[in-house]
Amino acid sequence: MSDTDGASASFQVLQGLILPEPELCDEMALYLRLQGGVHVAQGILHCEPAAILRGDTYYSLFNIGKWRRQCALSDLALRVQGRGRFEVTIWCATACDVRRLVVTQMLTLEAQASITLPIDLEDTAGVLYYEIRSLGAGQITALDWVTIQSPVRAPQLMLSVTTYKREAAVARTAERFAAFIADSPLADRITLLIVDNGASAEIAPARGIEVIQNENLGGSGGFARGLLAARARGASHCLFMDDDAAIHMQSLERTWTFLAYATDPATAVIGGISSGRDPAVLWENGAVFNSRCRPCYNGVDLRAFSSVLEMELETTLPPPQGHYGGWWYFAFPVDHAPHMPFPFFVRGDDISFSLVNRFNAVTLPGVLCFQDLDFSERESPLTLYLDLRSHLAHHMALPEMALGRWRTARIAAWFFARSLCGCHYETLAALNLAIEDALKGPDFFAQNADMAQRRSDIAALRHDELWRDLPLGAPLPDTSGPANPMKQNSVEHLVMKFTLNGHLLPFFSRWGRSVTLRARHRGSLGKLWGASQITYVDTQKRQTYTVHHNKRAMLREGGRMISSMVRLVWRYDSLCTQWRTGYDGLTRGDFWERRLGMSESTAKPAHLSKPLRKN
Repeated sequence: MSDTDGASASFQVLQGLILPEPELCDEMALYLRLQGGVHVAQGILHCEPAAILRGDTYYSLFNIGKWRRQCALSDLALRVQGRGRFEVTIWCATACDVRRLVVTQMLTLEAQASITLPIDLEDTAGVLYYEIRSLGAGQITALDWVTIQSPVRAPQLMLSVTTYKREAAVARTAERFAAFIADSPLADRITLLIVDNGASAEIAPARGIEVIQNENLGGSGGFARGLLAARARGASHCLFMDDDAAIHMQSLERTWTFLAYATDPATAVIGGISSGRDPAVLWENGAVFNSRCRPCYNGVDLRAFSSVLEMELETTLPPPQGHYGGWWYFAFPVDHAPHMPFPFFVRGDDISFSLVNRFNAVTLPGVLCFQDLDFSERESPLTLYLDLRSHLAHHMALPEMALGRWRTARIAAWFFARSLCGCHYETLAALNLAIEDALKGPDFFAQNADMAQRRSDIAALRHDELWRDLPLGAPLPDTSGPANPMKQNSVEHLVMKFTLNGHLLPFFSRWGRSVTLRARHRGSLGKLWGASQITYVDTQKRQTYTVHHNKRAMLREGGRMISSMVRLVWRYDSLCTQWRTGYDGLTRGDFWERRLGMSESTAKPAHLSKPLRKN
């Protein structure tokens, strides 16, 4: 793409401007910081005299350290397109929010011309951002970080979206993708495959979109089908995405471009995801698995530049051991994925896939998914069953994750104690099933890839831990509550901790207190100490469930747990051998082809979309 100011160089856009979309997020502080008279209309910034806009934001900063480290970038410029007179300054921000002037220049743009400001990268590190002051009324139609440096490769990127009975969400994803790709210069390089596990999605034919109907083997089976399709269609890279993880479609361009310039062919891109309670707050930006999952940068407010800067500087460095990316957005090179997903159904498949395939996984500013659901409210007997069995499987199947028999057993003990203290005895029964199934080895997962029997078994367990609508006209539950007195008394706090929240104390059900908590506090032990009756309330305060202290259930499920953990410790070495051998067999393409019943006819898409016609 040549610069329209007459320069001879051909520029490649590395990172373009992304503006708010009310449907996704309308927090301008994530995109630009505006002062004075600036308003946005149809993607154009209309500036009054003396107006200022700054790009020290999550979506507009340019992480020069990451680009130099991962892509050996040696040439960079800022291209401004529009009409009017502007003073443009480029700043470099480094540790402790130190800001250094890089270049400043007066620009006069006529008739939608564009001018580039070259940047000396010799001593530049950290992140770059621009500050633009309007010297009169004007318009800015594009702000692009560009280079004359050629990419290393031209990826063929296939998006693989697995869906099950979320017809409206996946239809909207397809609609937004079709609108994006119709005008994108990467239209021939990015395609979308929808793997429909529920055979219910109705997707209008559009350029670059395919739909495949698939047996419901969960996310593992859906994404395995997508990866097989990517290989069959000659895609160099595949992007796993959730059907309800909405993104700014320009994030796809940022992902594609970074993969095109990455010097390491094993480079993968991890997308962040926002909190369901506030789209401007991160739930995670990558995660680390070691004994349990720990989301990186949970709670970071993307409106605060100091927090974003700290995150970007840290993620420029090599990641910690056990770093992985969730499948709401994970782009990776197909040739560097010798292992297919393991048949976990859901939960844990993204962890093992990231770790066993040894990608060079990177997070990028401005690559973020928005989801309505609050992850902390998704806990249930089924999800915790899935979590525990996958945790045990990871540590027994992957040699680099081996912890030894006692630390592996400790994982199960932690899951058990956490649910016991919250009086979730039905969850304890599900956790016992998880250990027993992990002890059966990988063959159990192959034989139960559809999870039909276990889903039915765990659904039958639920009586108390089942959300119920509040009666019509009932008052809204008060979840504020008094301060927990246990926090003020360290002795009582310790008594509750070492008696497993009263389970080892006589008659605790009679004198323990009652509390009402939001669902997201289900695992917050500090709010549970001393409680023998706990009522949980959903975000909308329309559904509740209540659990009660029950020593008989504790003894029943506790005895079962101890028996399973003894077997885990006793058989640990043979279990590890069994898991490591079986894991390799169940992550091969031929296993999934057989399990999915794929043939020449079934491998074809349900419909191959037709090109969109432009008016």
